[in-house]
Amino acid sequence: MRKIIYLLMGIALSTAAYAQQVNGSVKDKDGKPLVKTTISLLNAKDSSVAKLAVTRENGQFSFADIKPGNYLVSASNIGYESSASAIFEVPASGDVNLPALELSKASGGMKEVVVTAKKPMVEVKADKTILNVEGTINAVGTDALELLRKSPGVLVDKDDNLSLSGKNGVQVYIDGRPTPLAGKDLSDYLKSLQSNQIEAIEIITNPSAKYDAAGNAGIINIRLKKNKSFGTNGSVTTGYNIGIFPKYNAGLSLNHRNKKINVFGNYNYNNSKNRNTMNLYRIVLDTLFDQRNKMTSENISHNFKAGMDLSVSRKSTFGLIVNGNLSEQEFASFSRTPIIYNPTKTVDRILVADNRNSGHRKNVNFNANYGYTDTMGRSLTVNADYGFYDIDNFQMQPNIYFDATGRNELYRVVYNMIPPTKIDIYSLKADWEQNFKKGKLGLGFKTSYVQTDNDFQRYNVFTNGKTLDTLRSNRFDYTENINAVYANYNRAFKGFAIQAGLRVENTTSKGNSSGFKQVGSNYFEYDSTLKREYTDFFPSAAITFNKNPMNQVSLSYSRRIDRPAYQDLNPFEFKLDEYSFQKGNTQLRPQYTNSFGLTHTYKYKLNTTLNYSHVNDIFSQLIDTADKSKSFITKKNLATQDIVSLNVSYPFMYKTFTSFVNINTYYSHFQADFGTGRAIDLDVVSFNVYSQNSLKFAKTWTGEISGFYTAPSIWQGTFESKAMWGVDVGIQKQLMKGKANIRAAVSDIFRSMRWAGISNFAGQYMDASGRWESRQFKLNFTYRFGSTQVKAARQRNTGAEDENKRVQNAGGGIGQ
Repeated sequence: MRKIIYLLMGIALSTAAYAQQVNGSVKDKDGKPLVKTTISLLNAKDSSVAKLAVTRENGQFSFADIKPGNYLVSASNIGYESSASAIFEVPASGDVNLPALELSKASGGMKEVVVTAKKPMVEVKADKTILNVEGTINAVGTDALELLRKSPGVLVDKDDNLSLSGKNGVQVYIDGRPTPLAGKDLSDYLKSLQSNQIEAIEIITNPSAKYDAAGNAGIINIRLKKNKSFGTNGSVTTGYNIGIFPKYNAGLSLNHRNKKINVFGNYNYNNSKNRNTMNLYRIVLDTLFDQRNKMTSENISHNFKAGMDLSVSRKSTFGLIVNGNLSEQEFASFSRTPIIYNPTKTVDRILVADNRNSGHRKNVNFNANYGYTDTMGRSLTVNADYGFYDIDNFQMQPNIYFDATGRNELYRVVYNMIPPTKIDIYSLKADWEQNFKKGKLGLGFKTSYVQTDNDFQRYNVFTNGKTLDTLRSNRFDYTENINAVYANYNRAFKGFAIQAGLRVENTTSKGNSSGFKQVGSNYFEYDSTLKREYTDFFPSAAITFNKNPMNQVSLSYSRRIDRPAYQDLNPFEFKLDEYSFQKGNTQLRPQYTNSFGLTHTYKYKLNTTLNYSHVNDIFSQLIDTADKSKSFITKKNLATQDIVSLNVSYPFMYKTFTSFVNINTYYSHFQADFGTGRAIDLDVVSFNVYSQNSLKFAKTWTGEISGFYTAPSIWQGTFESKAMWGVDVGIQKQLMKGKANIRAAVSDIFRSMRWAGISNFAGQYMDASGRWESRQFKLNFTYRFGSTQVKAARQRNTGAEDENKRVQNAGGGIGQ
């Protein structure tokens, strides 16, 4: 692994060594530097865009890797007249230092400008990595979960749980607001979110105090597409995929924008059917269970979003947004499990389970927001949010036992589970920024309230009807209130810049689990209540040494928290089959992480990050044993986890060829001791490689190939996984003078994407493996109509934060 990293760095350094650099700065009429000014490097011959940049805190900008030739630069900033330099020459050797560009205040309405430039496939910045999905050929016909599976540093395990650089506790955001789901519910939602709705995926590794403190591994923010064009415009898209089963998707987007108002809306439809397989070879005491599963899932989803922005004045804007997801799922699992007496390898009986699970999910979110910005550098953003989730599931689980021949039925046990879940989320958030002591001071507060109600009903089914199993049924009510305040400060000095912040969060939570318990021959109603209140401090800090912009070094520190998902606290039992079930844990505590990072950036391209994290009370999904031969899935607090990671990334461009390579390697150590025979002491050195390459080989044709490799690792504390890799290829053709395009792609062309691994804990040995319908042919057509003149869109993030993350249905365990 070390040789690979050195080789990559050597290639990057040698490639960058011959390239020239263009330096310059932008100021206003008073000589003050203008930050966040868009700089375009244009070819003098035809004014086409060669590169784009944004000025730093000192008003300076740089372009690296510039080929010899004649160029000019243009500068634009909201509220200022645009300006351009004279034509200059970049020689074969030596850098170019341009005279400072001066921008004047705009005297009237800004003229509409059309700029056509392709974003890089992957951008690496000091605090985050951005995967630009929009326009990526191999992302066509793909859902959000599959995009994350192939993203740099992201790992998706066998149960669709997410981790980042070897750390779990990833916080998933949609448009700056965390999703209200976790576990299986989160993965189901991500599967319903199609790539044609997604603009970019941001992997934020070092969030500031402005963000919620949740997410010890960082934040994954999925930015949905926004139309930024003036006038009336829109797009339509349709797609078809085929693997084992056909899949269909379609979408419509409409937008109207003028100087005062912007009205927008979109709708996306997805209809997919998929086949999965899973094998579980399990030994407990003297019994061997050799389970073979075939699973088919069908999903129909409707996603919508509508909103309005109204410019009340030059300084104030008011907005309303409503978005939602309505989906229906059908899940069928057919399993055959020979139950074997292990010493003699003799089959005792065979369990056949043909499970059926149907569900409906309704989610609607409402947001009202207000934004204020003045010319003195002051800004205020206020968000008020309300969202509700209505999740219904119906599971029928017949367990039929046959003799060793598999022909004669011995007996059967049939269960019917109905666990409806309702969630209400309220949030109010305000953020203020102003110039302070030659820097930028940010202050803010947030209050949130979450209420969830889960009524788990389990029935024993007989030939003549069904009866409620009161000992296995349960109602779980949970409420949580989080109040937070924060302060954050940024300032640039000569040769370095600092950022420091502190966030304080107070959490009050209460959960009630009610049902019946048996004492002797009598049944009693019980009410088990858990209450917690705690206040935590979350500091964060970073310093960047940027005296030489081509050779920058940053140091960072942060403390973060992960609270248990709501359903992980619920002690009810949810059966997966006759010999396995899931169970919540009322004693599950939050986990805390302290992270330290060192980042080096060379010529804005070669990025190297070394990170160390120490996690206290890390909670992990364990497969434990009960009643000797039965197993159950639950989450427990392990003692500690230590992770050291090294990430190296480099983008390469030559004429019409672009490439991005990312290598992430890490060492992780899990330790815990739950008593005799129940200790965990596992460590691993692992790595993953991600590469994406694009070649424009004709005026309207572009080809793409991407791939990833994940080395053996540890999932969820005890599961030692094997390696996994995959390669995708695609091609795109532009039509109708660029207004339309057609894309074709094949995912996992070698059909290599399969998972496997072993677990040996609490006297239970398990060897598991499986695969899904990963190799597919995908065809997509998109047509854009209406105005294409662009003005910068209002940037806004809604306010519902961490409380939107931690709802799940039965923890997303094996067999779901």
